[in-house]
Amino acid sequence: MKTTVEIADSLFEEARACADSRGVSFRNLVEEGLRTVVGGRQKRGRRFRLRDCSFGPAGAAKHVSWDEMRTAIYEGRGE
Repeated sequence: MKTTVEIADSLFEEARACADSRGVSFRNLVEEGLRTVVGGRQKRGRRFRLRDCSFGPAGAAKHVSWDEMRTAIYEGRGE
């Protein structure tokens, strides 16, 4: 089946160069890319989940104001 797809000139040039370097036609490169995306063959790692490192129920800043914390963080830096 023939179809027309508009893509950015820069992407077209990169894709054409990639196809040339791999020794395949532009059409084959596009088909391979579409199969990868549609077929779900891309490796999908587990979702990143940030470990909870909070410090107690009130957090580390229980008795510290934001100004005090900021001063401690930047102590010895800059001014």
